[in-house]
This record gives sequence, C-alpha cells and structure tokens, in this order.
Amino acid sequence: MIPQPTLHIECVQGDIAAQHGVDAVVCAANPHLTSGAGVAGAIHRAAGPGLYREAAPLAPVRTGDAVITGAHGLPNRCVIHTVGPVYGRDEPSAGLLASCVRRSLELADEAGLESVAFPAISTGVYGYPLVEAARVSLAAALDAALSLHSVRRVRFVLWGAEDLRVFERALAVLHPGLGDEAPR
Repeated sequence: MIPQPTLHIECVQGDIAAQHGVDAVVCAANPHLTSGAGVAGAIHRAAGPGLYREAAPLAPVRTGDAVITGAHGLPNRCVIHTVGPVYGRDEPSAGLLASCVRRSLELADEAGLESVAFPAISTGVYGYPLVEAARVSLAAALDAALSLHSVRRVRFVLWGAEDLRVFERALAVLHPGLGDEAPR
C-alpha cells in the first residue's frame, strides 16, 4: 500500500503580508481587487502598486471565486485574491466562504504551489462571525485536501491572540487528536 501524503494545517498569529516561506498568500479582496481596509489594504501596501496593475484586469471577481497574480513586493511567489461573502447579505454565506477556500486551494494546486497562507476571510468589515468562519474555513481546507496534488501546507494567519485560539479550537474539534496533520 502506498502511503497517502498529508496536508499540514497550522494556525499562527501574525501579519498575512509578512509570511516568509509560504508560496502564496490569500488576499481577502473586494470584487474590484482594489486596496482597501484590513487584509486587502495590508497586502496591497506591502506588495506595492504592481499588484493592483496586474490584478485590475482580472476584476470583477464574483463572491466565492478567486484569481491569482504575482506577489510583487511580498516575500511570496503569488497572491490569491478571493472575494468572501458579506455576512447577512451574500447567501448562502457558509457555502460562499467554503468556496473561497476551495477555489484558492485549487488555484494554488494548478500553479504547482506547495504552501498557502489564509487570513480569516470575511471576518473583518464583511462581518462574518469568527467562530463560524473558523469552522467553515478549516472544514473546507480539510475537505479540499483529498483533491490536492501539490499543496502540502495550509497556514491560517490570525491577527490577534483570541482569533488564533478560536481557529485552534475549531481545528481540534474538526479533527480531535489529529494535531495539525490532515489525512488526504
């Protein structure tokens, strides 16, 4: 029997725009892929104006979908821009948020990338409750693991210590006793 590769999932506290050693970072984008507040603003500021110039022709992006660009001034190879749901407006919110994670991982896999860092998509100005977003996002990453070929590591980067605890608890509930290795 050939052993199945694993998908390493980790949750860390940090700045999504400063993720060294990760092939791609995911930008929680708006449909027009412009700089804004929160994650999109941080990524665009760190990457520089070339990111917007490359991304603009790819807009608009539908909620739940994603596109990929170069990383420009970031310490990564690529940026995956995904448009999360506005909680209470874009329905079904859970399905759209899960689609953001799945589509981002599909693009990373198609590009032959091995590692991807995600923020807590839609939990800022889009108002998605953090506990539910953690559960939906982590479950989507775990579900996608079965179809991934090159992606081996997924990192969820949380800004605050409480956000980190929420994601760590959600991962422990989804896979008790598994640590941070998800089977594929």
